[in-house]
Amino acid sequence: MSTLLETIRDPADLRGMSLPQLEQLAGEIREVLCGLIACRSAHFASNLGVVELAIALHQVFDFKRDRLIWDTGHQIYPHKLLTGRYAEFQSMRTKGGLMGYPNPAESDYDLFMTGHAGASVSTALGLASGDDFLRSEENRHTVAVIGDGAFPSGVVFEALNNGRRQSKNLLVVLNDNRMSICPPVGSVSDYLDRLRMNPAYTGLKGEVVKMLNRVPLLGDPAERFLVQLKEAAKAGLSGGMMFEDMGFRYIGPIDGHNIGLLRKYFKMVQRIDGPVLLHVVTEKGHGFLPASEDPVTYHAPPQFERQQDKYVIAKKGASSPAYTNVASQAIFEQMRANPKVTVLTAAMCQGNKLEKVREEFPDRFFDTGICEAHTVAFAAGQAKVGMRPIVDIYSTFLQRAYDHIFQEVALQNLPVTFMMDRGGLAGPDGPTHHGVFDFGYMRIFPNMVLMAPGDAADLPAMLDFALKFDGPCGIRYPKASAVAIERPTAPIELGRSETLRTGVDGAIVVCGALAQRALEASDRLREEGLDVGVINARFLKPLDTEVIVGAIRDLPWVVTMEEASLMGGFGSAVLEAAADAGVDASRVRRLGIPDHYVEHGERDELLADLSMDVPGIVAACQRLAAGLPVR
Repeated sequence: MSTLLETIRDPADLRGMSLPQLEQLAGEIREVLCGLIACRSAHFASNLGVVELAIALHQVFDFKRDRLIWDTGHQIYPHKLLTGRYAEFQSMRTKGGLMGYPNPAESDYDLFMTGHAGASVSTALGLASGDDFLRSEENRHTVAVIGDGAFPSGVVFEALNNGRRQSKNLLVVLNDNRMSICPPVGSVSDYLDRLRMNPAYTGLKGEVVKMLNRVPLLGDPAERFLVQLKEAAKAGLSGGMMFEDMGFRYIGPIDGHNIGLLRKYFKMVQRIDGPVLLHVVTEKGHGFLPASEDPVTYHAPPQFERQQDKYVIAKKGASSPAYTNVASQAIFEQMRANPKVTVLTAAMCQGNKLEKVREEFPDRFFDTGICEAHTVAFAAGQAKVGMRPIVDIYSTFLQRAYDHIFQEVALQNLPVTFMMDRGGLAGPDGPTHHGVFDFGYMRIFPNMVLMAPGDAADLPAMLDFALKFDGPCGIRYPKASAVAIERPTAPIELGRSETLRTGVDGAIVVCGALAQRALEASDRLREEGLDVGVINARFLKPLDTEVIVGAIRDLPWVVTMEEASLMGGFGSAVLEAAADAGVDASRVRRLGIPDHYVEHGERDELLADLSMDVPGIVAACQRLAAGLPVR
């Protein structure tokens, strides 16, 4: 027997459904979400929390003509199920399958490919403004759904500050589940708590709803009533006035799991001329008890197993620790040894495995929320007065703080250490999360030192070096297992590489965690009669020109490798150094990420596509040795 969900080919199919059918549909969507997690890791608790919200939005609005933006986009799964992608849903986050974020290539209902937080309100304002200017559709509504974790981002308030100028139909839905990836922090979170706990103001808003349902919204009586109510509320209550003063009509908070109530409010908002902020309270993990009780663990849990009608997180066999774990332990040890060391993260305590640090050193742990620009400037202030701050942020998110890396840190030559997690390919999270631009955007700053560990042993030693260095340093490592290369321990020295293996026929010079693959490729090449050396660059800046340019000068050929964009990356730095030294680099070939965005998929799959798996490295070396072009 077909489920309701299987019959939905388009959101228009929702409009003939009764409220009981919509509630049944919500249960079916949650069952499908549980089924997905039984197959692979994916964003889970946040999607469970927006099921009713997505259903109500798609039943009331017509997003073939109206506009819908999901901020960040990790909570997009119910939306995808309601917009004709049920049949493909089990391909989610697999190579060639559905993306775990909005993707316009999949559906016209996905307007932007997103994965970073905070820009939805600005984008929605731009859409509404453009539609108004072009007069493309009358009475077209633009909706931005943004979570309370993303809401404190500075760009959100820049957009709200400009919202008063936008007089047309803009709705910002604040999806308040009291959670980011970890519990939210800061004054905005406290403010939203007060709104949720203010029954008097909620009651007044109920009167607003009754009034708006009784009289024409644009009529003078309604307008006078609202003005009077606002002034009365300002005199005795704080609820929502921050948004009202910025030009948005604030309504809420309302129950985000009551489809009937949501429909009523959305229909009411359709009749309001001007920007509206609708405060919707949801529960992260709603409908699945383990996730609602522990939304942090179930934000993006590992694969489930179903045991006696219960889902439990599957246990995997022992493997090498992840670079993230190695980094967090190294941070912990440094903080234990030096009371001046602090760590700052932007709402990624769990992702960066910093829970132990937070518990042991609460006075030196700073979670700034999703506010990367503030995080970097804040760290600069700490460094200026003699602290040794560590900024622990995913590589792709550090881009959001670019100007502050320049002005507040590098220009001042302050000793801030950047731990750039997820440097390289981020696997199933896809192009918004691949940290492949950091080599290019970090190495251009004067004063900046940039390192990439070749294995697990390099990373703690690099952190120790950085915290003793009198200037800014970046340490970049991937989302991958941290293998340990067997060799004598070599100290980290400024601008010095490490020769892992010598060879007379050529060399592979690798910057980062692909060093083990380079060694395996060298082993295979030796079996075929090619004696190929391997150099662990360690430093992208300053580059070990003596060793690396020397290899270009003295050996028949050299291959550079980096899990980063070739544009402005490590290979480019090597070619620049050779040119500056007057050394012929015509027999240097670069392996890395070409000038295009890389899709989602498992890291090993993506590396193979880029010829950076062992067979690909071997093939590149063989072609160079034979005098053939490297594809």
